[in-house]
Amino acid sequence: MTTATPLIDNTQSSVNETTKSQEQSLYQSSGAIVAAIVVGVIIIFTVVLLILKTYNRRMRVKRELEPKPTTKAMPPALGQNSNSMSQHPTVTFIPVDIHMQNR
Repeated sequence: MTTATPLIDNTQSSVNETTKSQEQSLYQSSGAIVAAIVVGVIIIFTVVLLILKTYNRRMRVKRELEPKPTTKAMPPALGQNSNSMSQHPTVTFIPVDIHMQNR
């Protein structure tokens, strides 16, 4: 009498190994995807930072090179005719009686 070797055990163990290797590859690929996203975000932030630094430098140079006004605008009260009395504002003080009348 011969005994037959069960084929189910070999098939089940190969299925478990295949499932483990698929899970392992999924974990590895998901880790690689996350790493790629992080690297992409870092690259995007670096590019934006460099663009902003370049823009800031250009604007600063432009501000430094544009001509500055040499004469300052004078208010009208301190203009050429500041000695005339008609241009000075007048303040009128009217005292208000804050006490109420007693009846």
